[in-house]
Amino acid sequence: MNILLLGSGGREHALAWRIAQSAQCGQLFIAPGNPGMTELGTCLPEIKVNDFAAIEALVRREQIELLVVGPEDPLVNGIVDHFRAIGDFKELPIVGPDASGARLEGSKDFSKAFMQRHNIPTAAYRSFRVGQTDEAIAFLHTLRAPYVLKADGLAAGKGVIIAETLAEAESELREMLAGRFGAASACVVIEEFLSGIECSVFVTSDGKDYRILPVAKDYKRIGEGDTGLNTGGMGSVSPVVFADDTFMAKVEERVVSRTLAGLRAEGIDYRGFIFVGLMNVAGEPYVIEYNCRMGDPETESVMLRLSGDFVELLMRMATASLGDYQIQIDPRVATTVVLVSRGYPGSYEKGFEITLPELSNECLIFHAGTVITAEGKLVTNGGRVLTASCYGDNIEQALERCYALADEISFEGKTLRRDIGADLLELM
Repeated sequence: MNILLLGSGGREHALAWRIAQSAQCGQLFIAPGNPGMTELGTCLPEIKVNDFAAIEALVRREQIELLVVGPEDPLVNGIVDHFRAIGDFKELPIVGPDASGARLEGSKDFSKAFMQRHNIPTAAYRSFRVGQTDEAIAFLHTLRAPYVLKADGLAAGKGVIIAETLAEAESELREMLAGRFGAASACVVIEEFLSGIECSVFVTSDGKDYRILPVAKDYKRIGEGDTGLNTGGMGSVSPVVFADDTFMAKVEERVVSRTLAGLRAEGIDYRGFIFVGLMNVAGEPYVIEYNCRMGDPETESVMLRLSGDFVELLMRMATASLGDYQIQIDPRVATTVVLVSRGYPGSYEKGFEITLPELSNECLIFHAGTVITAEGKLVTNGGRVLTASCYGDNIEQALERCYALADEISFEGKTLRRDIGADLLELM
C-alpha cells in the first residue's frame, strides 16, 4: 500500500516511525517531512501541507491509497473537502476530519458551544469579538483570578493566556483583540479557571465507532515548575497515574461518547483523531480543549506505547470499519523530553550544527525542527528541535534514559526542562 503522510514535526516523525513498521506499508511518502524521516520513507520537502494542488498531483502520480494528515492547518483549511469534491478521489481513505469536524480545533468559540449543546463538562465561558472590549472587561470583573483567555482560531499552540491579575488580564485582552494573534484573536474566549491536573486523551473515530489510545500528559510552559510562557510542548509521559479505571470510565461516559454522539447528531462524519485536553478537578473530568489531530509531544510517547499494526488502525478509521478492532498497548512507560532552541517560544536563532549519539533499543530521537544544509550538515531549523523519547519499566527509569540521551545530544543553545513527570512522581 502506498501511503502519504502530511507534516514535518516530531508528531509526524513518530507517526511515520509507527507506519513504517506495518507489513501493509509499501511505499511511504512524507510531505514535507524532515531529515529524521528519510530512513522511513521518501520525504518531499518541496510540497507544503497547505498546497492542495501539489498534494493532489502527488496522490495521483504515486497512486496513494491512504492519506494521513498530521497537522491541524490543512484540516481546518479543508483538505478533506478538497479531495471529496474530486470525482475519482471521493472514496480515497483519509485520516482526518473535514472542515466541519476540524472546527473543534479551528474555533474555540465553536467547540465551547458544542460542549454546551451536548452536555460535555467544561469551564464556564463567554466569547467576545473586536468591538466588544468593554463588555469583555466587564465579564472579567465577574471572575476570580487567575483569568483564562483563548484566541478563537489557530495560534500554533500559543494562543492561550493565563493571567494572574485582573490588570494583566485586561492588558492581555486588549492586545489580543487588537490583533496580537492576527485573525485568530479577532474573537477571544474568556473562561473560568479550573484548578486541577491536566492529561491528554486521544480518540480514534471512524464516524461511527471509536477507540481510546493510551493517555498521556504534556508540559506546556517553558520553565521548570510550570513557569514562563506557553510553548508547543516541552515533554510528555504515558501512562498517567491518576487516569485510572474510575477516572477513565467518567471520561468515556461524559466526554468521549457524548462528543462522538454530538458529532453524529450534527451530521459530521468525523474520521480521524480527536485530542481531548482534560482537567482532572478533584476526580471529575472537564474538557479544556479539543484538537482535530494527535498532540505534540504526546504522540512521541503514545506511539511508543501502541503495538499491533498501526496501518490497519488508520485504514479502519478512514473506511468507517473500526468495528471489532482491538487497541494493543505496550505495558511499558514511555516518556519524552523536548530539546528546544535558546529563546523559544520567543525569538531564537537557527542553523546550529547538531551532533547525535548512537541509540540503545529503549530510546529514539524524533526530529521536529532540523534541516540538512547544502554541505550535508544537520542543523537546527525551529524552536522545538528534537525529542528524546524512551521506554522504561517505570517513570523514573524512562525519564532517566531520556535525560541521559538528551545530555548526549549537542547543539548550541540547547534548552530543556528537567522536571518532566515530576508532578506524577509526587502522586505515586
